[in-house]
This record gives sequence, C-alpha cells and structure tokens, in this order.
Amino acid sequence: MRVSAKADYALRALIEMAARADGVDARPVSAEELGKLQDIPHNFLQAILADLRKAGIVHAQRGQSGGWRLAKPADGVTVADVIRAVDGPLVSVYGLRPEAVSYNERADALQRVWIAARHSLRDVFEQVTVADLAAGALPPAVDRLTADEDAWQPH
Repeated sequence: MRVSAKADYALRALIEMAARADGVDARPVSAEELGKLQDIPHNFLQAILADLRKAGIVHAQRGQSGGWRLAKPADGVTVADVIRAVDGPLVSVYGLRPEAVSYNERADALQRVWIAARHSLRDVFEQVTVADLAAGALPPAVDRLTADEDAWQPH
C-alpha cells in the first residue's frame, strides 16, 4: 500500500488539533499554524482541510479567534476515516473497489487477494484513532504488529 502525502498530512494536522485539549471543545487552530507545526504546504493543507470538512471530521470556525477544530471527538475518528476522506477507498484496483473487479476464471483468485488486503488494512486502520496518535499510543493489537522485527524490514 502507498500512503499518500494527503493522508499523511491530514493525519498530522488532526493530531495537532487533537493535542489541543478535548478535541471538539478545543480552541481552533489556524491552517497557517498547522502548516508551520507539521511542515505542510499551505495550499495543499487548505485542500486537505476542505476534504476533511466535507467528511464531517473537522469544522471551520470563522472570525477573530477562528480556525479549524475537530468536529467530533478524536477517539471517534479512525485512520481509515481520514484516508477515505482524502483519498477514497482503502484499496482500489484501477479505480474500482475490489468487489467490483471481475477477472476471467484463470485470474479469479486475484480478486480475493485484493479483498484480503483490504481486510488486513481495515484491521489496523479502523482500530487506530486520532486520539491514539495524539497520545502517542497504539491499541495493543496494532502495537504488537510493530514489535515483529520483520515488520521494520524493507522487502
């Protein structure tokens, strides 16, 4: 799987928002400040924030003390939610969801590989929340995956 810059930047911006107290009740943070704190290009960040707003993950507050804040508690926003908001489905095969792809009988097993890959990604991405990331902790099942030395090796 390739993690896009959009997904990485979106998660980093949300971690900054979540770190500002209780998420929804936190003071808004400007896009400029988010960009500086996480070294995210301003125009790119604005587009990402717009995608997150459309998905109901963040809220824009106008005015003197305006900015961006989480629209729901950080523990209610998963990594999967964020990736879907900025990039679409977790797994796609030339733009289609794996269940929509069809192959001839010789390559039919390939569709099941894509389905299994999506399931594996969900196992991680739907467990980890923005609150976990802001706290610097992972759910135990996900943390155990990182303890495997092979997980850190490029193949």
